Amino acid sequence: MTLTAKANPIALSRLRARPLEMNVEQRKAVEEVVYRSCLALDARDYKAFLALCDPEFRYTISTYSPEIRREMVWLDHDRKGMETLFTNLPRHNSDHSPLTRHCTVYTVTANGESAEVVSALQVFKTELDGGATELFAVGRFHDTVKLAGATPTLAKRLVRLETRLLGYGYHIPF
Repeated sequence: MTLTAKANPIALSRLRARPLEMNVEQRKAVEEVVYRSCLALDARDYKAFLALCDPEFRYTISTYSPEIRREMVWLDHDRKGMETLFTNLPRHNSDHSPLTRHCTVYTVTANGESAEVVSALQVFKTELDGGATELFAVGRFHDTVKLAGATPTLAKRLVRLETRLLGYGYHIPF
C-alpha cells in the first residue's frame, strides 16, 4: 500500500514517528539475544536458551483460528514452567525430527529499560528417515528484551503463528 494524501493522518504520523533511539551496539546486542535463542533451541540446548531469559520470563504461543473465529493459546508458561517443560521432554513420545528456526529481526523499538522486537519466523523440519526438509511453521516473534544489566535478556516472547496444522509429537517450543 502506498501512502497518499488521502491516507489517515494519524496512521501516517505513527509510521513516521521514531521511538527512542538506540545506538548500533545496543541494537546488535538485542538482535544477538533473539538469534542466539533460535540457535539454542535448534541445538536443543535448553540451558543455553534459559540462560538468555530473564527470571520473570514469559513464553506464549498463539494463533487466530478463522474456523472458530477465536484466538487460540497453545502454550503459556513462565520461566519455571519452561524449565519443567524442558525437563519433561525426554518423557514425551515425540517426533525427533530436527527443527531449524530461521528468524529475521524486523524492528527493534527502545522503550526505556526494554526493547520491543518483532521478527519473522520460519521453522523447517528435516525428516529423520530420508532427510527431506520441509517448511513446518510460519509466524512472528514479538519479544520484549530487558536492557538493564550487563547483557540484554528475554523478558517475554509471544510466538504468533500463521500455521495452525502442526501434526502431533511436537513439544519443543518455537
